[in-house]
Amino acid sequence: MTNAITIDVEDYFQVSAFEPYATKKGWDRFESRVEKNTELLLDLLDDLQTQATFFVLGWVAERQPKLVKTIAQRGHEVASHGYSHKRIYTQTPEVFKEETLRSKKMLEDMIGQSVQGYRAASYSITAKSLWALDILIEAGFSYDSSIFPVWHDLYGIPDANRFAHVITRDAGTIQEYPLSTLKLGKMNLPVGGGGYLRLFPYPMTEWAINHLNKKEKQPAIVYLHPWEVDPEQPRMEGSRLSKFRHYVNLRKTEDTLRKLLRKFQFGPMRMLNLAD
Repeated sequence: MTNAITIDVEDYFQVSAFEPYATKKGWDRFESRVEKNTELLLDLLDDLQTQATFFVLGWVAERQPKLVKTIAQRGHEVASHGYSHKRIYTQTPEVFKEETLRSKKMLEDMIGQSVQGYRAASYSITAKSLWALDILIEAGFSYDSSIFPVWHDLYGIPDANRFAHVITRDAGTIQEYPLSTLKLGKMNLPVGGGGYLRLFPYPMTEWAINHLNKKEKQPAIVYLHPWEVDPEQPRMEGSRLSKFRHYVNLRKTEDTLRKLLRKFQFGPMRMLNLAD
C-alpha cells in the first residue's frame, strides 16, 4: 500500500504558536533557513527514491521561486499551503479567497502545472471554518488535506471522518484526506506527523502505520516541515508548551524519516485514490 509523505514548506518563524512574537510584518528580519532545509529533504527523498507532496506557503514561494521550480523539476508534487500562514478561522472569507487564489496562481505560474492540492495553516479547517471548502472548490482544487480528526487547542474536528472521503458542499465536491490518527476508545490519537512524529518513539510510529495499512486497510498520511530537520535553528520566544512542541527531538527527525521511508512504500498525495 502506498502511503503519502507530505512536506509543509514554511520557515521556523512562521509557526502559528510563535505568531504573537513573530508577526508577518516582521518576518523578513529573521534569518531564512527554509531553502537549505527543504533541499536537505529533497536530497533525502532522492537517496530513498521517494516522491512527496510539498505544500508550499505563498510567502515562501514569492521569495524562493527557484526552490519551488526545483521541487517540481525533481519529480515531486507542488501543492498550496496558502499565502500568509494565517489560521483560516481568524480570516474573513473575502481575505481567505484572495490569498488562496493569489498563492495558487503564483505556484502554477512558477511550475507551469495545475496545482490540485491544498493544506491549511495549522490544519485550521475546523467546524467553524468549513466555509473554506466552498472557496477551495470554486478555486479549482480537487483535494484538501487540512482536517485533523483530533482535539487540539489550535485545530481539529474530533468527530470527523478519519479516512479519505468526498465532501459535498454548495459549491460542489472535494476529496478530503485527513491527517492520520488511531482510534483509542472514544478518542483519536494523532500519529505520523510533525511533533507527534518526533515525540513518539519510532517503534510506536511504525506500529501505527502498520496498523493503518494492514488492519484498517488505509494509507497513512505523514507530514513534516523543513525546520524539523534543523536542530540548529534560531530559538524563538514563546510559551513553555509552544517551545516544547517545536523543539522536542529535532535531532531525531531525519533518522526517523529515513527509517519510515525504508520500511514502508510512500509517494505523493496524487498517488492516493479514494477507490483503493
